[in-house]
Amino acid sequence: MLKEIIIAFQSYAKAHRFIRKHKLWKWIIIPGLLYMILFIISMFFFGKTATGVVHYLISTTGLSTWVERMNSGWISFLFIFLFGILWLLMMLFYFSLFKYIWLIIGSPLFAYLSEKTECIMKGTAFPFSFKQLMKDILRGVKLALRNTLWQTVYTIAIILLSFIPLIGWAAPILSLFIECYYYGFSMLDYSCERQKLSATQSIRFIGNHKGLAIGNGFIFYLMHLVPFLGWVLAPSYAVVAATISLHQQKNI
Repeated sequence: MLKEIIIAFQSYAKAHRFIRKHKLWKWIIIPGLLYMILFIISMFFFGKTATGVVHYLISTTGLSTWVERMNSGWISFLFIFLFGILWLLMMLFYFSLFKYIWLIIGSPLFAYLSEKTECIMKGTAFPFSFKQLMKDILRGVKLALRNTLWQTVYTIAIILLSFIPLIGWAAPILSLFIECYYYGFSMLDYSCERQKLSATQSIRFIGNHKGLAIGNGFIFYLMHLVPFLGWVLAPSYAVVAATISLHQQKNI
């Protein structure tokens, strides 16, 4: 898996060179700006909602009063740390929902960009097919809904895990890995569909190449640490990088 994660990381550098060489910036910048605007608005409201939920839990459970009565610096630290982890998990969950909405909205562009990338790499013509594009979009939407369901189940389990002392501290890391896997999964599936893999076959294939999905999703999230520019470039770069990384697999 580590080798595949490294391949996925390297594919982002290759994607950057590929986009520059073939002048694909219009397919990167325009949807990227839309994504950035939606991301800023969503994160603002998600942050307020997560903070409100945490405050509600603290006030209704009476934990803050109990912590004050205990008058222990160590207990206060654990209390703050626990609810900090809960807030982070909620933000990851909210971002997950936003991510899937964006995948559904952006599926026409992602399908088109992935196919265009592969055609350029193979040196073949790029015959646009509206029928094929609609099939790609429909498949992308179905898989996004399927992944939303499974990731929600995993996230709820991780949130419950976060309440367990010490063990729960690893909850945000587990949640992040799941986030990375499912986002990378969606990016890789566009190529799997063009190789005539059914949804079931695609799930099995990507499940056997988890490193490619995790690596792709991880860099996607890492790019969000670069304000504005990273938010603009992240979505379409992920598509191109996923197509390049999967193109290197000989057994698809």
